[in-house]
Amino acid sequence: MIDKRNLVRQIIGLLTMLYPIAVYFGVQYFGLVTLEPWKIAVFLLLLVLLQSILTKTKESWSYLLLVIGVVFCSFAIWNNNLITLRFYPVLINLSFFVVFAGSLFSPPPIIERIARIQHPDLPEQGVRYTRKVTKIWCLFFIINGLIATATALWSSFAWWSLYNGFISYLLMGLLMAVEYIVRIRTQPHVR
Repeated sequence: MIDKRNLVRQIIGLLTMLYPIAVYFGVQYFGLVTLEPWKIAVFLLLLVLLQSILTKTKESWSYLLLVIGVVFCSFAIWNNNLITLRFYPVLINLSFFVVFAGSLFSPPPIIERIARIQHPDLPEQGVRYTRKVTKIWCLFFIINGLIATATALWSSFAWWSLYNGFISYLLMGLLMAVEYIVRIRTQPHVR
């Protein structure tokens, strides 16, 4: 039986991931230029709120992400400017950086939590490895956030959409693939 709540969460996650491309195609091909930016921000706010309601975790970072999302969307509604909406990917990278970096100071780190799902008795070597991987993801979110900022400020709408709606996800996937290969080769408990 399909878990409807989980399906809706996955659809919302996909919609928020595709946000830059959806905005680009909406503006370029479907005449959303006449659609005021505040309306797009309201739709994004509804997605953020619905995702929060459907999320089962009640960890402090989930509340932080909710507050950041609500504040950003509220500002975008008030500001009613398309340039504000281009900063959504910057905000996402900043949010993930805060969550991952915060977990380094409030152990266990995010990557260790994920690793313990498959390996509840994670050895010390694995704990050290997950801490390093968490730091690498922090660095990724900083760099990706800086590029997202640059595209929001100085690039065309098409380049902004291409980087934030496609290239950044390819880079995330590449980082995950490289990390997986390194993990298989360096972590005996994974083999």
